[in-house]
This record gives sequence, structure tokens and C-alpha cells, in this order.
Amino acid sequence: MSDFISEKKYKDNIFNENDIKFKEFENCVFDTCDFTACIFLSVVFVDCTFINCNFHDTKINYVSLRGVEFNDCDFTNVNFAMTDQVIYYFNFTNCRLDYTKFYSLKLKKMRFTGCSLVSADFMETDLTETIFDNCDLRRAVFYKTNLQKADFSTSRNFVIDPEQNKMKKAVFSLEGLKGLLEKYNLNIKG
Repeated sequence: MSDFISEKKYKDNIFNENDIKFKEFENCVFDTCDFTACIFLSVVFVDCTFINCNFHDTKINYVSLRGVEFNDCDFTNVNFAMTDQVIYYFNFTNCRLDYTKFYSLKLKKMRFTGCSLVSADFMETDLTETIFDNCDLRRAVFYKTNLQKADFSTSRNFVIDPEQNKMKKAVFSLEGLKGLLEKYNLNIKG
């Protein structure tokens, strides 16, 4: 495999440990691929789409994600903290992101749509203007997180302490307000 791959479609591929390292992929589609054996090291993805791919427990180090769309993928227990944040833009739709780590990343204007984010770590993450559309955020951690203008209006099961996070102009539904008052142990009826 050469170091630069453009406009290629991968279908039902099982990638080995070294198949991805030090490569750049542009305008590629990965459909029903398995990356669990890979170690992502110095990899660049530009304008790529991943559909129904398995990244469960994958090691991701120094990966650039520019204009990348992930649809119906499994990222359970993946640490995104070492991704390259230069020209950084990617979105998740109907993905499993349970136990993922986004610690201290700049994820401005990202979109999580229909995702499971159970126990995801967003500590010290910049989520300004990020949209959480119909996501399950049970036990997700928000601490010293920038949530300004973030939209949680259709999401559920989150607990966010307004005193520990920047939340100016963040959007919540009336039902979601209980997640902001959790630490006060109130009985809210409604």
C-alpha cells in the first residue's frame, strides 16, 4: 500500500496492525471495515467517510481527521486525546462512543447525532457550539468543559454541574434541566 491513497473504496476489509501507519487517505470510503488490530500512528484522513466500521479498543495516536464523517461505527473505549488538532473537523452519526476519551480536545462545532456516549470523558474539552442531537450521555464526564452555545436540547441522561463548566447560551430542553440540578438532590416533578 502506498503512502498516499485517494478516492478508494474499502469494503469488508480487516486491517492489520501496520496497514494504516504513516499513510494519508483522501476522499476514501471505508464500509464495514475492522480496525481493531490497527495502531493508528501518523495517519491523515481528509474528506473520508467511515460506515459501519469497528474501532473498538483501537489505539489512535497522532491522527489527523479533516472533514471526516463516521456513521454507525463502534468506538468503544477509544482515546482521541492524542489526535492532531490542526484543521480538525469530524462528526459522528449513530455511533457507539461509550468509554471514549476526548480529554482536553478542541471539538468546536462538532455534531454527535444519535450516538451513545455512556461514560465518555469530556474533561477540559472545548465543545463550543457542539450539537448533541438525540444522544445518550449517561455518566459522561463534563468538568472544566467549555459548553458555550452547545445544544443538548434533544439529548438525555446527562449530569452537568453549571458551576464547574462554562455554559453561557448552552441550549437545554425543559426535561434536561434536571441533569443540571443533580448535585442539589432535588425532587423535580413535572
